[in-house]
Amino acid sequence: MITPKLTSVPTGLSASKPRAAEFFAGIGLVRLGLERAGFDVVWSNDIEPAKKEMYVGHFGEGDGHTFVRGDVGEVRGSDLPDGLKLAWASFPCTDLSLAGRRRGLSGSESSTFWGFTNVLEELGDDRPPVVALENVVGFATSHGGEDLATAIRELNRLGYSVDVLTLDARRFVPQSRPRLFLVGASNPPEDEPVPNSELRPDWLQAPFGDPTLRTHRAALPTPPPPLTAGFSTLVETVSLGDWWDEKRQFAFLESLSPIQRERLDRLQEGKELSYRTAYRRTRNGKPTWEIRPDDISGCLRTARGGSSKQAVVEAGRHRVRVRWMTPLEYARLMGAGDYRLADLRRNQALFGFGDAVCVPVVSWLAEHYLMPLMRGEMRSSSKPTLAVVNG
Repeated sequence: MITPKLTSVPTGLSASKPRAAEFFAGIGLVRLGLERAGFDVVWSNDIEPAKKEMYVGHFGEGDGHTFVRGDVGEVRGSDLPDGLKLAWASFPCTDLSLAGRRRGLSGSESSTFWGFTNVLEELGDDRPPVVALENVVGFATSHGGEDLATAIRELNRLGYSVDVLTLDARRFVPQSRPRLFLVGASNPPEDEPVPNSELRPDWLQAPFGDPTLRTHRAALPTPPPPLTAGFSTLVETVSLGDWWDEKRQFAFLESLSPIQRERLDRLQEGKELSYRTAYRRTRNGKPTWEIRPDDISGCLRTARGGSSKQAVVEAGRHRVRVRWMTPLEYARLMGAGDYRLADLRRNQALFGFGDAVCVPVVSWLAEHYLMPLMRGEMRSSSKPTLAVVNG
């Protein structure tokens, strides 16, 4: 059921804050990042009941905010509140990843992109001046780059020039999590004279060289350098019963390759305790565990199947212990350590955080790009505005 459209700024919300809507909102980490940068998130949508439960459990209900649970394809432009300045969409990445067999924008889940753009089209002249899309970096190469070009072309049709950049959560938290961002602007800034190679590396240049696409590259500050350590500082103190028993740990150790075992032995001989994350892989048809060599977490994933869950390895002082990563550690690695976790099912929490956007990445992008762009504080482009094609 679609909630009626809001027609005025609700009581209790600051009219001075630009209003934003988030599609595929998940558990609300984008909202946390946008609000830290000064946006007022007033409308959200997601199809997953378990994610809405987490969202409402953390933010509460009402107070001028509307959450529409359901398929984005059922959302109409008339359902959205007036005065939106930003629309954010973290549409599903399943069909854009190797695990999703690269079905691309035609896949059953990633095709929800079209549901989002249909809503934008229905908004007509009330479209927000800025849109932001987030997905895995595989989006850039899906179907030889054609999926990305198709997405840009669709946003062009709706009157937006598009910038494309990549940003890794590792620049803010000790988790390797590279992501791709598209920023659409109805009034784009002029191109940066020397494009920032850290945000737009060589493998991301194809869209900017395509004369059939309208793109721009905004001048942005250099993001913080990637972290080289820090996971150990986020490890939660757990009870003895959370660590694996002798049988399970033995199976873990037996699965390690000689290189992995040598790595663990060096850590075990250390005078201080060290912490590493580990993933379960399938090598030559056999399940094996692989331990990261650094004090950085691997990319968190949705907890659907054992191979997607990370383990924590504690080694040093001539001992080794292994356990699953906790929901609090997931939250901390996503920059949301104060997120409300009480009464959540473990896999519900892991699924919610593993399928989310890192909070400080959103806030950095919002502070240095989305907010200045929306306020017209960036240099205006001299490029002609594209005509909007309806139908």
